[in-house]
Amino acid sequence: MSSPKEIGVQWFQEVWNERKSSAIYDLFAEGAKGHLEGGLEVTGPAAFEAFQKSILAALPDIKIEIINSLSDGDDACILWQATATHTGHGMDMAPTGNAVKMRGMTWFHVENGKIVEGWDSWDIGGLMRIMRSPA
Repeated sequence: MSSPKEIGVQWFQEVWNERKSSAIYDLFAEGAKGHLEGGLEVTGPAAFEAFQKSILAALPDIKIEIINSLSDGDDACILWQATATHTGHGMDMAPTGNAVKMRGMTWFHVENGKIVEGWDSWDIGGLMRIMRSPA
């Protein structure tokens, strides 16, 4: 069975960089909780997939680079950097063509090889300012 750190790295690679919605169902347990930036909370793979699709609609070329990762027991923390271009309609905004670059951290709690809870921390306000600014 993969370690929590390996599962966290796999999450970013497959869910975000490869845009594989099926990986959400493979890695995010039924009933898992996601505490996302901006106070948004999702429960279960289908709800997270809707969030993923909203982000990918707005930022279809998003690429996430893992800066660092660590784990302790059933927990893993991933420091990441995302780069993208706001070229799509998503997140209730028209595309601006603006370049996006942001850092964040995601904490995963894993049981039986699946994420059962996760917490995101990144600057959603900064992202919204970039996406709302004229190109």
